[in-house]
Amino acid sequence: MANTFEVPQPGNELLKKADQVRFASIKVSQTENHIRIKALNFMADYLEKNTKEILDANNEDYKNAERKGISNALLFRLKLSKEKLNLGIEGIRKVGELADPVNQIQIKRELSKGLVLERKTVPIGVLGVIFESRPDAVMQISALAIRSGNGVILKGGSEANLTNTAIVNALQEGLFESGIDKNAICLLKSRKDSMSMLNLENYINLIIPRGSNELVKFIQENTRIPVLGHADGICHLFIDNEANLEVALSVALDSKIQYPAACNAIETLLVHKEIAPVFLEKAIPLFNSNKVKLIGDKRSVELGLKYEATLEDWQTEYLDLILSIKIVDDLDEAITHIRKFSSKHTDGIITENLSAANKFMNEVDSAGVFHNCSTRFADGFRYGFGAEVGISTQTLPPRGPVGLEGLVTYKYFLKGNGNIVKDFSYGKAIYTHKDL
Repeated sequence: MANTFEVPQPGNELLKKADQVRFASIKVSQTENHIRIKALNFMADYLEKNTKEILDANNEDYKNAERKGISNALLFRLKLSKEKLNLGIEGIRKVGELADPVNQIQIKRELSKGLVLERKTVPIGVLGVIFESRPDAVMQISALAIRSGNGVILKGGSEANLTNTAIVNALQEGLFESGIDKNAICLLKSRKDSMSMLNLENYINLIIPRGSNELVKFIQENTRIPVLGHADGICHLFIDNEANLEVALSVALDSKIQYPAACNAIETLLVHKEIAPVFLEKAIPLFNSNKVKLIGDKRSVELGLKYEATLEDWQTEYLDLILSIKIVDDLDEAITHIRKFSSKHTDGIITENLSAANKFMNEVDSAGVFHNCSTRFADGFRYGFGAEVGISTQTLPPRGPVGLEGLVTYKYFLKGNGNIVKDFSYGKAIYTHKDL
């Protein structure tokens, strides 16, 4: 998506919708915890009631996308099976079971007699979420937004318009039934609106993009609204010379094929030279039998790979059944390669040597660093967050899978009794700075 045009200004209809969401978000932010939990349960109920309509809509979207010849990665993400829908519904209910992230007192401090400072968590306001395919993301994001007291404006890819509409209609019915303004969840459908969203800095407090590298970078470069997200998911797995061979094979396979279109699937496998011959002897037929195309450096080609990698392969997020393999001399070379090519999403090591594992996990600067487990665990639902709005690879928080805690901010409340700064200048009052 090259930046060849000026991002359009929002039209009156979009401004009206944005204003409705902003107003609804203020009301949601003031609701009691039990009301927001009730809303989530109704949202889940209405998704269950509308299962047939949602799946029928998804089948139609999928057929249309196939006819248009969209990529396998997007088709993977677009498909909404009954199982995936049920998991999404379960996720909404689990979000309702989590602790209330709003109005949590982080600091309570007496500054002076009769002057008390509190820092409390508050909702961010209105979230703007732009994503490609993945209609299940609509459920996750909407649940997290309402639970954290926010409103949300959603813009999915045109390939999922029918599915997204069916899901949002059900979610809005649930909100209405619970007594919450249904405008707290808004779905935009036109590409022009998704571009115009980037100029809604007076209405949207945070943009969360979920999609291709191209999409995320375009958004980051064309809005004054803060952006939370990641552009790439170039994840690595390093097989150390002291790895358990069966564990290494099982974890490597799961990290690649369990859901290859996911951003936490590995794209590069690094193998210590001492274990490479025995590992690749078993790994090559294993990956071949699972239809994974293996691309490797010269040393791995000498050990049986058919295709030789180029510099571009170490920088590519395939999102498909393709895996690049590089043989490294030692742990330090593996870490150096990851530092150069990782997108700081999730990187892992397979080893029985705890010293090597600790060195890897401390020196690799990614949002998630894993030892002896699949990179596919990098997920908000699997972390116990109920769901996630996306994954952030920035160094500043929130980092990694972003759940409820990433959708609240804080503000300071100072309560006094006629206190004035002048009294402190003349010694009539003193600061106590006592934590309460």
